[in-house]
Amino acid sequence: MRVLGIETSCDETGVAVFDSERGLLGHHIHSQVALHAEFGGVVPELASRDHVRKLVPLLRKLFADADASPGAIDGIAYTAGPGLVGALLVGASFGRGLALALNIPAVGVHHMEAHLLATMLEPDPPAFPFVALLVSGGHTMLVAVRGLGCYETLGESLDDAAGEAFDKTATLLRLPYPGGPALAELATRGDPQRFRFPRPMTDRPGLDFSFSGLKTFALNTVADHPDDLQTRADIARAFEDAVVDTLVIKCRRALKQTGARCLVLAGGVGANRSLRSRLRTLAEQNGVALSYPRAEFCTDNGAMVAYAGCQRLLCGEVEALSIDVRARWPLDTLEVPG
Repeated sequence: MRVLGIETSCDETGVAVFDSERGLLGHHIHSQVALHAEFGGVVPELASRDHVRKLVPLLRKLFADADASPGAIDGIAYTAGPGLVGALLVGASFGRGLALALNIPAVGVHHMEAHLLATMLEPDPPAFPFVALLVSGGHTMLVAVRGLGCYETLGESLDDAAGEAFDKTATLLRLPYPGGPALAELATRGDPQRFRFPRPMTDRPGLDFSFSGLKTFALNTVADHPDDLQTRADIARAFEDAVVDTLVIKCRRALKQTGARCLVLAGGVGANRSLRSRLRTLAEQNGVALSYPRAEFCTDNGAMVAYAGCQRLLCGEVEALSIDVRARWPLDTLEVPG
């Protein structure tokens, strides 16, 4: 089965074609970073309009590069949530309309499920079951993944997600948008011994996260020290170390609690080099496998949507003609297809 994937949940327009026998045939991503940079964050209305402008040109380029045509597509998958409703409606409406015109099935994909399965696009994908750390701008979750549609949330952020905390702290340090990658780059020049930030919620049982306090701790540290480049680098390093340590500690607990032999890292923050390095060490120490997608599939992209949609379509999942998108959509409410 050959599936077109469309991703428009936030500020990236992603399209891809995935073939169940040949694998990924092509994908393209348009980032809206430059559009939103002057505002310091995503403006939903601007995001929706840019998806409208970029979706058709991206699809034309995709079909040309993948040596395919709309007539060769067997199904369409689009992100149905969670995300910005206006942005979701762009991809959902287009995907539904194209599917109707081609008389092929379409399916709405859960954005978090697509991230969890993104590592399946790699040459050596993990086998079910596994524990996944899904960490992005909007979500920080530990999930027991037992199979397609069979997910158990083991822990999640009670306030700011890790990526959101990265971005807010980067703003305190007057770093350019997007703040997370800029903070991680600045942290490479920081002194790891100068400041020590707390590791939130690691002194108690459980797998939930809380990162809002780290942002406040960073704010107070900035206010109490000289405003020079080295100090800002040292604060960035202390903040990143605190977040990474917290994530690693909770991953260790999740592996012990579940007995899983594989850990998967997914989501935009999954591209952080320090986090990957620490999780590799954790995996080696515990004799478990570590799997994560290449950097371009950590952020929002159409390839992961095409893959997830293809798996559900192969199981016979077909949705009604109505368009249903959701700003919020708990992962645990997904059903096993078939």
